[in-house]
Formats: sequence, C-alpha cells, structure tokens
Amino acid sequence: MAGRISRRQALKDLGIAGAGLAISGGIIRGQAADIIVAGQPVEIAVSSVSPDTVRITVRPIVADVPTPIAVTGALERESFGANLAAARGPVPLARVRAGNLTVRFTPAPPTIAVETSRGAVVQRLVLNADAPGMSFLLPKGPLLGLGEGGVQFDKKGSTDQMRNGQVTSQADGYGLATHGTRAPIQWLVGTDGWAMFIHQPYGAFDFKGADGRFTPPAATALPLDVFVVSSPDPIVIMREYARITGLPEMPALWTLGYQQSSRTLAGPDEILGIAKTFREKKLPCESLIYLGTEFAPSGWNTRNGEFTWHPTNFPDPKKMLDQLHADHFKIIVHVVVEGRRFIGTVNDPCTAPALPSGRTEENQWPPERQVSCYWPVHKAVMEAGVDGWWPDQGDGYDGPSRLRRHQMYWEGTQQIRPNERPFALHRNASAGIQRYGGFIWSGDVQNRWETLKLHVSVGINTGLSGLPLWGTDIGGFNPTAEYTGELHVRWFQFAAFNPLFRAHGRNWHLKLPWGWNGGDGGPFESGAWRAAPAELNNPEVEQVCRQYLELRSRLMPYLYTAIRDMHDTGLPIIRALWLHHPDDATAVARGDEYLFGPNLLVAPVVEKGATSRTLYLPRGRWVDFWNEERFDGGREISRAVDLATTPLYVRAGAIVPLGPVKQYTSEPSETPTTLVVYPGANGAASLYEDDGRSFDYRNGEFMRVAMVWQDATRRLTLTLAPESRMLPPSPRTFEVRVAGSPATKTIEFTGKALTVSFP
Repeated sequence: MAGRISRRQALKDLGIAGAGLAISGGIIRGQAADIIVAGQPVEIAVSSVSPDTVRITVRPIVADVPTPIAVTGALERESFGANLAAARGPVPLARVRAGNLTVRFTPAPPTIAVETSRGAVVQRLVLNADAPGMSFLLPKGPLLGLGEGGVQFDKKGSTDQMRNGQVTSQADGYGLATHGTRAPIQWLVGTDGWAMFIHQPYGAFDFKGADGRFTPPAATALPLDVFVVSSPDPIVIMREYARITGLPEMPALWTLGYQQSSRTLAGPDEILGIAKTFREKKLPCESLIYLGTEFAPSGWNTRNGEFTWHPTNFPDPKKMLDQLHADHFKIIVHVVVEGRRFIGTVNDPCTAPALPSGRTEENQWPPERQVSCYWPVHKAVMEAGVDGWWPDQGDGYDGPSRLRRHQMYWEGTQQIRPNERPFALHRNASAGIQRYGGFIWSGDVQNRWETLKLHVSVGINTGLSGLPLWGTDIGGFNPTAEYTGELHVRWFQFAAFNPLFRAHGRNWHLKLPWGWNGGDGGPFESGAWRAAPAELNNPEVEQVCRQYLELRSRLMPYLYTAIRDMHDTGLPIIRALWLHHPDDATAVARGDEYLFGPNLLVAPVVEKGATSRTLYLPRGRWVDFWNEERFDGGREISRAVDLATTPLYVRAGAIVPLGPVKQYTSEPSETPTTLVVYPGANGAASLYEDDGRSFDYRNGEFMRVAMVWQDATRRLTLTLAPESRMLPPSPRTFEVRVAGSPATKTIEFTGKALTVSFP
C-alpha cells in the first residue's frame, strides 16, 4: 500500500518505553505486539473440524497478507469450515471455543494450549519467536503412529528425521535391513487420549526429552498447519484422522488372496508351469506377479521403466494372459519410474514435451512428469489383460508426488475399466494415499529373525498411520545365513494375517510354497549364498504353507467384512490392542501382538526354534482358535507351539464367519458359510458381501447380515442390516456352531429376523 509506514518506524515514532513492551533481538514482543514466530509476524487461526478436532494454522504475513496453506493432496478437503478466530495479536486468541475443545494462546513464548471442556490440557504447542519448530506434550503411555518404518514400537526415547524411502542409515536407530521402507506420516498417536497431525511443514522429530520437539528446515518453517484430536475413545481418534485425510477405498476381493511373485523368468513353460502346479497341488493362489527386467536378468518387459513385453518370456502376451485367466489367476506386473515430481492428474490435458516412459537417451530419469502424459503408456499393457500394477521405486519423489502416483493408478485404471476396483502395490506413500486404494509393502528387507520380529510392530504403526493395506515380502527380500524353511514358515504365518499376503524375494524359487522340498533354491542372485542342502528337502514347509493358505481362504468372509469396516470408519485391519483396550495399560504397551480385525488376536512366533510363545490376553475372556480352550484375560500366558502353530485367540462374544476353502476367491462353492460363536460374553458382529469387483456397492448393491449373541440365553439372532439387501443365493444357508462343541445347526436366512437357540 502506497505511503505505508513500517511497523519499526511507527513504534519508533510513538515511543515504546511507555507501551509496556520488550525488545529482544529486534523482535517486538508484548500484549499489544504482533505475534512473532520463527522471526516472522504471523496470523494464527483456529477452526473446528469436528467436536473432537481443532485445526490451528500459523501463517506468516507477507505484504500484509497471510501466506496461504499449500495444497499437498494430503487433506480430504482443503477447508473444514470458517475460522472461529484469526488474529495477528494475542488478545482475540486468548480463549477460543472449538466444539468440545478450548484453544488458549499466550504470547511469551508463543504458546497454543488445547484443552477439554473441563479444562484438562490435551496438547500444548510451544512455538519459538526466533527459530523454526515447536515443542509439544508427550503421552504418559506409548507414542505410536508416524507412518511405516522407523523405531518400533513406542516412539518415545527416539529421534526421527522422517526421511522417505529405503533408508539404509542407522542414524535414527533403524535401517532398511530390519525395519524396512520408511513412509513418513506426521500423525502422532498419544495413547492417553489424543492425536496430532502436522500437515505442514515436513520436519524432524525428537522424542528423547520430557517434551517432544518438531523441527522443520528454516526455509520451510512456516506456514504451520496442525490438527489436534482429543477423545478417550481410540475408535473416534482413528475416525478423526480419516475425517482429515480421507477414508480408505474398498479394494477388490481378489487382492486379499495369496499373491505369488517371481523374479528371473525362464520362458513361457516356467510361467505357465508355476500356475499349473498351484492348481494341481490345490494350493490356493489368487494372483501371479512378474518383475521387470534389470532388477532381474529376465522379467516381463524389455527394461525397467518400459512397457514392451519381453519377447522370450511373453512371445504372445495376450494369449498367455488369456490362458492364465482361464486358470483363474489375476496378473500383476512391475513398473519402475524415478524422478522428483509428478504433476497433475490423469484427467488433465497433456501439454508437456514428449518423454520416454523410462530413461532418456542419456540414460537419465526425467525429474518431472505430467501424470496425463505418463499414464497412457499403461493402456496397451492393460489391454493385453494385466489386472494390476506394482509401482516400485520412486524414493526421490516429494510427498505430493507420491500421493499423485497413487492417485494416477486409481483414476487411470478406471479410465480403462470404469466399474472395476483397481489394484496397485507401491513401495512409497504419503498421507492421504488411502483415498486411492493403494497397497504398500515394506521393501527390500533382509531374511532375518530380527526383521520378522520388528515387522509385527511395523505393521501395527503403519495401520495406525492411515495406511491400512500393508504387508511385507514373505521370508524377506535379501537372503542371509538365517534364511531357512523355519523362518519362511514363521513369516508365512505372520503374512496370513496381514492385509497383503504376498511372497517375493531373491532366490525366488524358495518363495514358492513347495520351494523348500526338492528344489534347487534358484535362480541364485545373492552372491555366494545358498540354502543348506538339508533345508531343500523339507516337506513340512509346504504342508504348513497349505494350512495357512487354506485358513486365509476360510477367513475371507471375516476379513472382507473388516475391509468394509475399514472403508466406513478408517480402522485398520492390523489393530493395536490399544484400539479396543485403551483402559488396559499392559495391552496398550504390547507391540508384539495385535488384533486382526476386531476379534482375532494374533501372536506371531518370531524366535528361532521356539517351542512356546508368551503372550498377553487383554481383559475379558478369550478362546484359543485351535483347540477352543477358554481363558480369562488380563494376564500373560504361555502357549506351546510347534512349527504349524501360530497362537490365535478369539474374543468371547465374537461371531466369526468362515467360508469354504477356495483355490481363488471367485471359485463357485455350494458349501455354506459357517458362523462360529465364541461363548463367554454377549457379542455383536456382521457379515458383509458385495460382488467383490465393482463400485456397485456405492449404490446399495451389498448385503450385511447383523448378528447378535446373547450369552445368558445362548441365542443367536440374525437380521438384515438397514440399507442392504439379500444377495444370491437367497435364502442363504448357514452352518452355526458354538465353539467348544462340534454340533452344528443348519439355518436358512431369508432376510427376515431369525433366532437360533443352543442348549
């Protein structure tokens, strides 16, 4: 504005001695002064996202205008309603009511306190007038979340640089070999009733002190955009994160089946022979995955980043894929791209200069791509029959670009197949990718017992961070001397209770369920490493793999119902015990076991040569899944294990639907679903179904059977949930059994309320 007098000059003219202000380092502080943060005058704004969540922004003033919050794609929407207060001075921010919360600002140092309606402090953000960053309160219990990877389980006592990708350095106390890929999400879960999402800026954390510390780079210190959530109910906290960044999309049913990955290919006979062997052995398998050439000498394409089929392995791609489809396999192919930025969406016009899908003639990856120019190269491969994508690499992309890559595969696939749920398995992620149905996996970890042990808590924290569709390479990716049939089996058992159930890694024949029995372990890819000859004649590995392949198949009705609940609520599939037992401090602190969905407790065996597994049963009553023995919770127990046993316990009152064993999820079967009731408490559950493929469920084309168990009267009641309808076959036949008894009752459910009683 013409003729504007600078603030420094105005204060000089007025005389500051009588204003009750203090000067430090040239920064004006005091009741009447601008709020100064990181050396800049700022506007602080408070808005209410919901009764339980408040948004606080700290925006620097440039040319008398607050700097806007940049659009990163992480938020479900950019605006959550009008500001309740926005000010450059402290007085209007002294007390702001936001839903069930109150925000209070005090100026010296700049401090934002979030309190409950009763005055209890939820969070206290202490900013710095001179430097970037802030301190904040740490919980009394564990601090969880913060994305995939990083120090496990409780983050307190650690530091985290929040670096993305396959971080190999141990500087922060973790590394790729054991902790896997880092997908940093600035979502902190305080297990005593709060959570915080720092949308912007990106920065590093230090949790070693009495308070936590967040420090962004000085150049990007502001704007600061923070969401604070307060609730004693963890379910509410997770739903609030979904309110901020979006609910997860529904994956197709087939993506939850077993996925068999390969590496170096030996031609069409091997490719088709692997598929044939699965079906001949009756080992359930849903999809086959083919790696790109260069990461292995001979893959599906001519070179990583390119979309031309390898002429030796796939001389007639469509014919081969048609044959694999006839054998009821889905086909997924690996694709690589490197760079720094993805720009736009698939629906934008392509205006950029032409670029190769892979490297340039100078053997360089282009640093920037328009999504709308890059996506079309996928079309011909999909027209040959490919069902899904494995977008690898991309560690160098920034957070918004990682999200756009997920968005590209979700929206691009629907351009070609409009009413089909896409599948893409990524190695990189950022906040908000769940809105685009992306799966992620933990990258190129080593085949070590320590890796398996740490990945239990990695899976828990990943799910708590809004990344619910997660898994790891069964057996690990890089072989070490620790890799044996026993380690493979224990990893396989753990993966059977992950959303992603996939075997992949070097010396890939060992990743086949039968690969430890009579094979050679090749092709060899890891220097001098070879599996011990005695390990290559171990028929027990295949037997145990079969057991868990069949169990995963039987659990599909339970898992798919949990997937729909994930879509509706934001709850993960791998659930920290905290989510359902926040009042049990021992349960909250356990990171070596978890709930798979709401009712099945999994305690993976992660010790070599284990003959028993010590685990904690939360308060309440529990039933051993294998022998149906009953236990009172609130205590630690020791469960004897052999190689075939992973301890599994079911919550009393649960009603678990178990389907027939299928070789693939869409295989027709006349065997009815079994409803197993676990007595000892009242309970409620549901069984969800839709066509498993399309988006028709959005228009009411789904069935949800609500089930209620009254323990005192031993009565199970079934009703059709509101807004759902009966799907074929109708009437629906169920076999009902109460755990602890082999007796079953056959019932026919027509959609009308039905009660079945047990003696």
